[in-house]
Amino acid sequence: DAGVHSKVWYAATCDRKMAEDALYRSNKDGSFLVRKSSGQDSRQPYTLVVFYNRRVYNIPIRFIESTRQYALGREKSGEERFDSVAEIVENHQRTSLVLIDSQNNTKDSTKLKHIVRVS
Repeated sequence: DAGVHSKVWYAATCDRKMAEDALYRSNKDGSFLVRKSSGQDSRQPYTLVVFYNRRVYNIPIRFIESTRQYALGREKSGEERFDSVAEIVENHQRTSLVLIDSQNNTKDSTKLKHIVRVS
């Protein structure tokens, strides 16, 4: 269990567009929520959606079968792994999360500060 179901930041019935709209409405750097990923892929069950600098980032949360842990984004050496999605959120409420804009090839970082609820 990823530890998401009782969390206020988990938007169970939310799709990508709803999540992005909610974050644009919040208009606060560090606003975030976690949603189910659009594709039905067990290796990437959730997406962390973060608002920063007038942009919305959709960051895949991967499930690593071999260790039964979770990690953010594409697989990379030395990546941080967590036992639950809740631990990822708690960690990045304390330490900055690197946001990579692949279109403009820029890097930003922010902490997860404002929980956005999708109504």
